[in-house]
Amino acid sequence: MQLSDLKNLKIAIVGAGYGGASAAKALSLLGADVNVYEQANQIREAGAGIGLRPSTMNRFREWGIFDAIAKVSSPSEIFEILTPTGDPIMKEEWPVAGEQTHTHLIHRGDFIDALLSVLPEGMVHLGHKLESVQDKGDGAVLTFANGTSVEADLVIGADGIRSVVRRELFSDKEPVFSGEHAYRAVISADDAYGMVVDDNLRMYIGRGTKIYLLPLRHRNQVSFDITALCPDGTWVPEVTKDDLLATVEGFDERLVNITRDLDMDTVNIRAVYDIDSIDTWHSDSVVLMGDAAHSMLHHQGQGANSAVEDAGALADAMRDADSVKEALALFQATRKPVTDTLQAVSRQGWSEGEIDEVFPGQKPASIGAKG
Repeated sequence: MQLSDLKNLKIAIVGAGYGGASAAKALSLLGADVNVYEQANQIREAGAGIGLRPSTMNRFREWGIFDAIAKVSSPSEIFEILTPTGDPIMKEEWPVAGEQTHTHLIHRGDFIDALLSVLPEGMVHLGHKLESVQDKGDGAVLTFANGTSVEADLVIGADGIRSVVRRELFSDKEPVFSGEHAYRAVISADDAYGMVVDDNLRMYIGRGTKIYLLPLRHRNQVSFDITALCPDGTWVPEVTKDDLLATVEGFDERLVNITRDLDMDTVNIRAVYDIDSIDTWHSDSVVLMGDAAHSMLHHQGQGANSAVEDAGALADAMRDADSVKEALALFQATRKPVTDTLQAVSRQGWSEGEIDEVFPGQKPASIGAKG
């Protein structure tokens, strides 16, 4: 689009998470009038650590914010998969051959803080819970629970797995339970029984459980994540220390000790959900991105990375296409085949036989959709 057209374009982004904040940065660099509306009164990111892939870090370099992310993260060179007792299964070097930027390991809270810190003051509006969106063809109107309404030339739904924008305009399908729970905590590296010796991510896998040790050595901490099979699809299930210890039975005794030492009040506990692939992400003036468009299971570590990649692809499309309508079509054509594949691959975390072995006769119906 012409620079003059972009500068006259009013964009409203619903959601100030990774995707929404990244899109706000990328689109504002094009000169568009961007505002972000977030339902929370305070943005706090629960959970633990994630890995930002080289392509994601390269987007930050392109937007001039690489240093802001790098200073609160640790570069990592290797990802290892091991048996429960630490025997090697696979070792992958990252970055892949030919890429010079490293994967960076970062705490989720530090990540969102860094993204929001590079946005202009006043761009993000807190306390705006979306109630409805009206697509008018050449624009859209957002109505919020606080009584305000906003009209924009382009609305971007970056409002997560339970997206109001998606439900109102594109798909009324509910999120799909994976048959797993995720238990996440951040602990001091000093309490990791000597298991954090470098900046490399390690995953221990066996009989229905995966344990991720993701170093955050710039914080002298480690993200300790357990993903375990469980038929309870309650969104925020009640779980005891004994439940956690049962999931790590047979693992390296140091991993068991870390689990035993956890303060349950600091453990983020949730059932793991994604969404089925939806056919259409956009109309002429409204578009979905990130988890709102393609929420996926975390087995491939691609949720946050895909949201940032969406933001970059959307900005590229807005720059290169002749109109908003053409840009949104180009964005979907570019990103949807990629995320459809990632969604499918991420659902292959467990075999049906393994689920039956761990929970005989208790397989949730939704697991059958995992393929």
